[in-house]
Amino acid sequence: MKIAPRSSQQIAASAAYGEIGQFAIAKQRPVRSSAWLDAVRSIDHCMLCGCVCQVQAAHRNEGKGKSQKVDDCLTAALCPACHAEIDQGKNLTREQRRERMNHAIVETLRELARQNLVGTI
Repeated sequence: MKIAPRSSQQIAASAAYGEIGQFAIAKQRPVRSSAWLDAVRSIDHCMLCGCVCQVQAAHRNEGKGKSQKVDDCLTAALCPACHAEIDQGKNLTREQRRERMNHAIVETLRELARQNLVGTI
C-alpha cells in the first residue's frame, strides 16, 4: 500500500491541530489574564517557604508546549528562590517539584479567595 504525500492544506491543518492517530484534537490557546497575575503578585508571602517578600507569579511547568506557558490561573505566588528550585532545582526529583508546585498553586488559590482578590462564583 502506497501512501500519498500530504497536500499543503493538510500540512497547514495538522499544524493547527494536535493529531493523535487518525483523530485531530483542537489545540486551545492558554488563558491569559494580567489581572489574575497582578492578583497573584499582590500576595505578600511565598506559598512554599512563607517568607514575606515580593513574590513572582510562577507558572506550572507541566502540560505546556515549547516556549508556551500554561493558563495564567495555574500560577503560584513564589519567592525567587522557591521559583528557581521548582523550575531548575537539582535537589528535588521531577515528581517532588511537581508535587510542591501543585501544593503552591492550591495555596495560592486559597489565599486569593481569603483576600477576596478573585470574584465569587
